[in-house]
Amino acid sequence: MALSTIQSKNEKLKEDLEREQKWLDEQQQIMKSLNVLYSELKTQVVTFSESRAFNELKTKIINIKQFKEKLLITLGEFLENHFPLPNGTVKKKKKNIQEATAQVITLHEVLEILINRLFDVPHDPYVKISDSFWPPYIELLLRNGIALRHPEDPTRIRLEAFHQ
Repeated sequence: MALSTIQSKNEKLKEDLEREQKWLDEQQQIMKSLNVLYSELKTQVVTFSESRAFNELKTKIINIKQFKEKLLITLGEFLENHFPLPNGTVKKKKKNIQEATAQVITLHEVLEILINRLFDVPHDPYVKISDSFWPPYIELLLRNGIALRHPEDPTRIRLEAFHQ
């Protein structure tokens, strides 16, 4: 009885050994094929094409410029719809306020001036408030934190640097 038990265990161990041997052979074949593939890839010279990299960067820049233009057009339409130029029906608080001789510019143009100044001259982004800036628009920008006054000269404003 003990002999038959040991013989059955031996048969089971032989089957396990054969199965493990097959698995080892498969793993060794996989390792060999991976080593061959690695050596082939290692010997291949990957050429870095400057023209290809340049073209990729060029297309990215073009896409970014198109996206910027789309954003600016959308911003312009929004500002045109929701912040129109003041007309002659604006109520005056005092009788002695004279009619401005300068032509008032739109909020879109004010923002455009501020943005251009911020990016063109980052070391001095302040713009002098002229008569063409409608005071309620300036107040709107200041109160909402879109623009900031100069610490020493209250007649100059700059766009808040949201991009930093």
